[in-house]
Amino acid sequence: MKSHLLFIPVALLVGTLLVHGQGAFIYDQQSSTNEGALPYGAGVVIQQIASPYGQSFTPTLSAVDFIRLKLNDNDPNNSLSATLRVNLRTNSINGSILASTASVSLTNGFTGVVNFFFSSSLSLTPGVVYYFQPVVQSGDLWNLEAGEYNYPGGSVFVGGFAATASDYWFREGIVPEPSAGLLFLFGSGVVAWCHRKKRNNG
Repeated sequence: MKSHLLFIPVALLVGTLLVHGQGAFIYDQQSSTNEGALPYGAGVVIQQIASPYGQSFTPTLSAVDFIRLKLNDNDPNNSLSATLRVNLRTNSINGSILASTASVSLTNGFTGVVNFFFSSSLSLTPGVVYYFQPVVQSGDLWNLEAGEYNYPGGSVFVGGFAATASDYWFREGIVPEPSAGLLFLFGSGVVAWCHRKKRNNG
């Protein structure tokens, strides 16, 4: 009976580890790690940036799952929200769109950090320059934090030209899958528990 009861906490513990493992972020490229200082009017209004616009970056990992940006409502007093996505481009700032993230709806007055996730992990070539472009699909004017972050692997683009003294605040990377070992341990615990329960119920 004691061994039977032991399988339950073991399975729950491993299951918890799996959940936490999926919630972890591995950052590849980033212009800043400071997420504590949230934007209050800093940066540029996305809809007013001269097109083509965006930020270039040079990955060292072979995939990307998300792009994280600092955003805020340009006019929190007008009761308007906004829906945004991020396009990932190749070859140039106005090159082909490799993929777009899922859309994110932000409420009126929002200020903070937002994760934009691709529907699946995108394969990248390490050392090759890529470009991302935040887009307000609908709603209010929305600000994107930018500044002199001195990111070495890329720069902001405005009107198709690089603004080398500035970068968007961004972080990009992957969300690692749980390891095969944890999956095996979790599965083994569940199978053993079910088998023992069935045997005890006769």
